[in-house]
Amino acid sequence: MEAYSAVVKFFQEGGMFMYPILLVLALGIAIAIERYMYLTYAKQTNRSMWQKLVPLLQRNDYKQAMSVSSASKADIGKILTYGLTRLQASRNRTDIEMAMEEGLMEVIPRMEKRTHYLATFANIATLLGLLGTIIGLIQAFTAVANANPADKADLLSASISVAMNTTAFGLMVAIPLLLLFTVLQTKTTELVDSMEMATVKFLNVISEHARQ
Repeated sequence: MEAYSAVVKFFQEGGMFMYPILLVLALGIAIAIERYMYLTYAKQTNRSMWQKLVPLLQRNDYKQAMSVSSASKADIGKILTYGLTRLQASRNRTDIEMAMEEGLMEVIPRMEKRTHYLATFANIATLLGLLGTIIGLIQAFTAVANANPADKADLLSASISVAMNTTAFGLMVAIPLLLLFTVLQTKTTELVDSMEMATVKFLNVISEHARQ
């Protein structure tokens, strides 16, 4: 209970800039949760789709592979559909690779969507905290200028302590948002790398069958 009271007091003493920082935190957490769930789901569906397609590709059953990949909502399915579609017109590895790169260019922006906002929100939280502190200090010095000389030191130290709350809160918001941004970027990079690896394996299977 004491901890809760201390948090409430800290927030109330910070002034009006605590509210926009809190809004930034709420937006950042909402985006982080949505992106994490999306990327986790994409990873699972891609793995499942690849496991279904590998036996078909190894059997040289491109028609069935095309049917499975085109019906799938998995990102890797969409990319391989581009390659399998081009395969029907050309067995040239370069042509198929370019077709799948086109699929990658379509899929990757969806994976990176909104993640960059977390870094932006972290910077905004820090700047809002600094702005709140500066305005608080201006108000403090203005109040101290008209105060009793004997009380100036105590009043000034108390005012500065309150003004610093916004900077502290801004940093407390910015640091977790930056960590979440790094985690999501790493997760996105791993997912993109896995899809690029799958396209290379697909091309190798096509090339191997072409040589037989």
